Amino acid sequence: MRIGLFTDTYFPQVSGVATSIRTLKTELEKLGHTVFIFTTTDKDVNRYEDWQIIRIPSIPFFAFKDRRIAYRGFSKALEIARQYQLDVIHTQTEFSLGLLGIWIAKELRIPVVHTYHTQYEDYVHYIAKGVLIRPSMIKYMARGFMSELDGVICPSEIVYDLLVKYKVKTEKRIIPTGIELAKFERPEILAEHRAQLREKLGIAPKTTMLLSLSRISYEKNIQAVLAALPTVLEEQVDVCLVVAGDGPYLADLKEQASQLGIADKVIFTGMIAPSETALYYKAADFFVSASTSETQGLTYLESLASGTPIIAHGNPYLDHVINDKIFGTLYYQERDLAGAILEAIVATPDMDESALAEKLYEISAENFGKRVYEFYLDTIISKDFQNDLHPEESMTKRMAKSVVSLPTKAIYMPVKGSVRMFRASKKQIKQIQKYLR
Repeated sequence: MRIGLFTDTYFPQVSGVATSIRTLKTELEKLGHTVFIFTTTDKDVNRYEDWQIIRIPSIPFFAFKDRRIAYRGFSKALEIARQYQLDVIHTQTEFSLGLLGIWIAKELRIPVVHTYHTQYEDYVHYIAKGVLIRPSMIKYMARGFMSELDGVICPSEIVYDLLVKYKVKTEKRIIPTGIELAKFERPEILAEHRAQLREKLGIAPKTTMLLSLSRISYEKNIQAVLAALPTVLEEQVDVCLVVAGDGPYLADLKEQASQLGIADKVIFTGMIAPSETALYYKAADFFVSASTSETQGLTYLESLASGTPIIAHGNPYLDHVINDKIFGTLYYQERDLAGAILEAIVATPDMDESALAEKLYEISAENFGKRVYEFYLDTIISKDFQNDLHPEESMTKRMAKSVVSLPTKAIYMPVKGSVRMFRASKKQIKQIQKYLR
């Protein structure tokens, strides 16, 4: 099978989405498929260094300067996709490359599958301080985008329930992103290596080490972990928190720790090397997260793959993953976080190797790749059936159908290698609908 993955973010840009895409690409190639990535250009990468990565001319996105958005080269991308004889397109973004993927799929009359990664309600405040796009608008935008798809992959039960709430009718399937277990199992990391790291951080052997590892941003809610720590310490528990990572909220967290009088119990490491991630997980007694904005959260899986239980804010996804006390402790109200930490310290059983092995396959990249491939097959069979029922339409009619399904305010379409805005009134929409009958 020849598969096209369309994404606005890919390495060297660092994000959970980029990691998920690279993992999927690797696993699909292990199964014998050919994978092409259509993504944006990047100043740190030669645009033509890899023939299987097609980089579309792009500029930084105004709200997130470390993310990019394509602005031309769409017709060329269609030409390349046709030349590579793609069997299925898998979009990973709702923005420029996602819209491009849908358009190309229509032109090639092949299925298009999408992974919905992000709960945008938690991030619209970054765009013009929430004035331009309000949280209440997200469901209409998502529903319009996904009406053009043949299938939607939900990385967790959270996303599935969210799209049901949005009234997205497209077929949905829950397929959690897997992780490359070998990166975190790391049998060569011995007890002495873990002890050396703890000594380097100034953590005594008997101290309970809590680890927070993520981008340091407000929505990660690390501030809730800091707020719970004084209550934990009141119980005369020997515990410390290691906050690994960097980001825009780091200074605020340091100030909070100082104001709470727990600066000596919180260690801020800054950004750590990817090669050290597994060592940090293994050196910790628990991985802790108070985030409620994650649609899945690969760090949870990374911690489990390292053999370290987690303490986290419960949700439908984690309820499924943490189905045994050996894997961690969940809480559901922020006021209960301190109690969850104390409970985990005193009541977490030793890890059962047999149960862990079963859990690891469940969260593995191998299982992830196989399940996505099965979904591709289902959508291809369904698409072939639809194509048999509906003879090929003109390009004008296919584009008109796209216009009808999207919101009427502003519709972006690729035309002659660039992007033009089409403003459709309700009257125009009715005229198009009449034409389609």
